[in-house]
Amino acid sequence: MRVADAIVRGLEAQGLSRVYCVPGESYLALLDALHDSNRVQTIVCRHEAGAGFMAVAEAKITGKPQCFMVSRGPGASNGSIAIHVAQQDATPLIVLIGQVSRAERGRGAFQEVDYTQFLGSMAKAVWEVSEPEKIGELMVRAFHLAQSGVPGPVVLVLPEDVLSLSYDRPLPQPFPSAHTATSLKDAERLGQMLSRANRPLVIAGGLFRGARGARILKQFAETHQVPVAAAWKNQDVFDNSSPLYAGHLGFGTPPMLRETLERADLVIAAGTRLGDVASVNYTFPQAPEPKQPLVHIYPDAWPIGRVFHTELGIVADPVDLLEMVPAPTAISHLRKGWIGEISAFISHFMTFKSPEPKDGVDFGSVIMAIAESAPRDAVIITDSGNISTWVHRHWKMTPSNLLLGTIGGAMGFGVPGGVVCGLVQKDRMGIVFVGDGGILMTGQELATAMQHGAKPKIVLSDNGSYGTIRQHQEKHFPQRVLGTRLENPDFSLWAKSFGAHVVTIQLGDDVRSKVREALGHDGASVLHVKSSLEAISAFATIRTS
Repeated sequence: MRVADAIVRGLEAQGLSRVYCVPGESYLALLDALHDSNRVQTIVCRHEAGAGFMAVAEAKITGKPQCFMVSRGPGASNGSIAIHVAQQDATPLIVLIGQVSRAERGRGAFQEVDYTQFLGSMAKAVWEVSEPEKIGELMVRAFHLAQSGVPGPVVLVLPEDVLSLSYDRPLPQPFPSAHTATSLKDAERLGQMLSRANRPLVIAGGLFRGARGARILKQFAETHQVPVAAAWKNQDVFDNSSPLYAGHLGFGTPPMLRETLERADLVIAAGTRLGDVASVNYTFPQAPEPKQPLVHIYPDAWPIGRVFHTELGIVADPVDLLEMVPAPTAISHLRKGWIGEISAFISHFMTFKSPEPKDGVDFGSVIMAIAESAPRDAVIITDSGNISTWVHRHWKMTPSNLLLGTIGGAMGFGVPGGVVCGLVQKDRMGIVFVGDGGILMTGQELATAMQHGAKPKIVLSDNGSYGTIRQHQEKHFPQRVLGTRLENPDFSLWAKSFGAHVVTIQLGDDVRSKVREALGHDGASVLHVKSSLEAISAFATIRTS
C-alpha cells in the first residue's frame, strides 16, 4: 500500500468516524485513499477554519483526538486558528497538512512553508514525514501525544511525493494511554484541609464533563458541603440550580461575584489549568500569592504551581481523587452560613431583568425563552463575544446539557460546532448562539450542514456591531466609535438561500412564539434576532459601559 493508504488505516485503527477538510492538490493521494475507506467519512467544508473548528468540536464532544486536513500554504494558514484553539482549550487534535515535494523543499517553492517555525509554538509537536517507512509509527505517536498530559494539537506535515510512495511495514497498534496514579495519602490530606476550613470553594474545570465526572463532583460537593464554581465554558459540569452552585468564572465575571467568592478560606482548583480566564485575570486566586490556601488537582504537573503558590499540588485525575476523599466526621457550623451567602447571591445574580431597550430586541429575553423551550439535554454552542454572556448568566444548565465553546476566545466556532453536533449527537438538539460578526466568518458552513443533513438551530444576534470591542471602546474611549460598526446583509434572505428555515424577531414581536417556531422546525433553522445595541451584554448597557 501507499503511505496515503497507511495514514487512512491509522485513522481507522484510532476509531475515527470522520475527518474534516477543504481539498487541496498537495494531498490528492490521501483523498484518493479515503475514497476506499468504509469507516472514515470525509466531511468537505467551505473554509479551512470551519474544518478545523469542526474537528475541535468533535474532540470536545468525544474527549478523543479528531482530525482535519488542509493543503499547504493558504490552507494551513486558514486552519491555524483551530490549532491555536486546541492549544488554548487543551483539546486533542490531529492536523494533516500537505507540503511541497521533498525535492522542492528549501527552494521557496509555490506555497512552501516551514511548519515547525509557523506552528511550533502552538502545537505539541510538528513532524514532517520525509521518510515513508516511519508513517505508521508517527501516526500512533501523534494520537498518543495529543491526548497525553495537557491535551493539545499535533501536526503531521506530508510532502506530496511521500504520499504516493510504498509502505510495506506492519502498522503499529494504537499506544495505550498512560494514566496518573491517585494517592490515598493525597486524598486524606485534602480531607484534613477541608475539615479545618469554614468557607471552602471548588473551582471545577472541564475534566468533570461526562456522566461519571459530574456524578462524583456532585457527590463530593454534597458530602462535604462545598460550593462549586464552574471554570470558563464549563458550567455544564454542575447543576446551576443547586444551592451549592457558586457561579461561572470567566470573561465578564462581575466584581461582586469575585468579591463574594474571595471570602473563601480554602480554594480547590480541580480539572482546570487555572489560566487567566478561570482565575478572573489572576485575581482569584490572586497571583502569585493567593489570599487563601490553594489546592490544585490536574493530571499533568505542567500547570501546577506554575503561576500560583500552591499549598497542595496533586498530579492526578481529579474525578478519581475527589472520589477517594474520606467523608467528614463533622462539618464546621459556619459552613452553612457560607453556603447560604453564596446561594443568595447567585439566585439574585441569575435572575433576568431586562433594561427594556428601545433600539432593538433585548437578546436576554430571547435566551430566557429558549432556555424555557429547549430540551433538557440540549447541546449549547456559543460563539465568542457578548452574545454568550446572557447564556452563561441566565441559563441554568445541568450535566444533562453539553456546553461547547472556545476557551481561547476565537470567533467563528459557533456554526461549525452546530454542524458537528448534528453529525455526532443526532438525537440531541444543538443550539448555536452567534453574533453578526462571527456568523460572517464561518456561517457558510451552514451549507455543510444542509449537505450532510445536520439540523442546527442557529440563534443570530444582529445588532450591527462588533459588540464586545464596542463595549471596551465605550469604557476606554467613550463616544469615539471607530471600527466596530457593521453594515450587515439581510440575514433572513442569506439564511434562506442555504435552504434553512428562518424566523425573524423584531422589536415588539412575541418572542416566545417565535422561539417555539424556530426550535420546533424539523431541520436546520436560523432565528434572526434584530437585537439591541444599547443592551450590549448581560452585564452592561452602552450607557453603563
